Amino acid sequence: MSKIIPYGRQEITQDDIQAVIETLQSDFLTQGPQIAAFEIAFATYVGSKYAIAVSNGTAALHLAVMALGIQEDEYVICTPITFAASINCVKYCGGQVLFADIDPETYLMDLESVKSVIKNNPDKKIRGIIPVDFAGRVPQLDSFRKFADEQQLWIIEDACHSPGGFFTDQNNQQQTAGNGLFAELSVFSFHPVKHIATGEGGMITTNDENLYQRLLTLRTHGITRNANIFENSVEFAIGNSVSTGEFPLWYMEMQELGYNYRITDFQAALGISQLKRAEQNLSKRRSIAQKYTNSLNSTPGIIHSSGLIEGHAYHLFILEVTDRKGLYDFLRKKGIYAQIHYIPVHLMPYYKKQGWKEGDLPHAENYYSRCISIPMFPSLKEDEIKTVISSIKEFYTN
Repeated sequence: MSKIIPYGRQEITQDDIQAVIETLQSDFLTQGPQIAAFEIAFATYVGSKYAIAVSNGTAALHLAVMALGIQEDEYVICTPITFAASINCVKYCGGQVLFADIDPETYLMDLESVKSVIKNNPDKKIRGIIPVDFAGRVPQLDSFRKFADEQQLWIIEDACHSPGGFFTDQNNQQQTAGNGLFAELSVFSFHPVKHIATGEGGMITTNDENLYQRLLTLRTHGITRNANIFENSVEFAIGNSVSTGEFPLWYMEMQELGYNYRITDFQAALGISQLKRAEQNLSKRRSIAQKYTNSLNSTPGIIHSSGLIEGHAYHLFILEVTDRKGLYDFLRKKGIYAQIHYIPVHLMPYYKKQGWKEGDLPHAENYYSRCISIPMFPSLKEDEIKTVISSIKEFYTN
């Protein structure tokens, strides 16, 4: 077999390695200064007021739903074309899920389908929407925000695929994924195949100070050291009836049930280093997308693709094809490890047991039957790009 070309791959430079080594040699491996530095740098990058670093993207989703609150009889509208964590976070918090279909052109949650879901479920208490920036394309979040405000719904933007991505709003202004203007909370992932890799890791961004403060507590067991919000008295904290007017430095309070979803300092140091070349790598992804689009769009057997979209962050480059299984097997024999994103979540056995079935979301299901993700990562070499293109053309020519 020839050299393997995966669909995604992290890039670790000597600067990344040095940043981690320096942190490993410092006084803090966790709960130290690198975490706050990473949060500030990331918030600046996406344009939000606040950022909260956590252990992974799934933790970010879980805490986001927790912070906004949901009851057992309340529902959240989700898209089926995403990784299961985008939906499971609602179930973690005891909530219920309704699925909206995708737009077959963009692969994103279809706002008209969301409206239909609400219209067709007048008896259900719907609390929020979780649109996903699938493959790196950011939804028209201003339209979602307007509708959500009309319906008194919150929005969590799953931006795990799109740091650096943007959409153009109705005022012709570019709006960056996660900037906090249209979603109460946005979540990001730093899994190795994502734009910024820290091994594992995630981030939540927001412009809401109250949500920010609550998330800081939730990620650390529900414990706070913020004296401004302590519920017990100074006398209790000190352990006698003499009050000095100040809480002792050792004192902390667990005010609600939280989790240990902290990220480490050496992961944060790696994230800071990776963030420094985020725009450079984003430019490389868009260049690869242009080459794929120019070379493959007229190829017989290719029905549709991610194409060239302004603001797209190109975590993935998707093709919709005929004989998907044949192409997948052919590429694998060539050492090209394409992937499928995603099996519709509503047809996973767990959600089928809750009543979802084939035919419920026809656009999502049709998309799944034809989709394939071809290699897309910044360090993809020119000869590897040509190999991917020529192999796809070879399969359909023959």
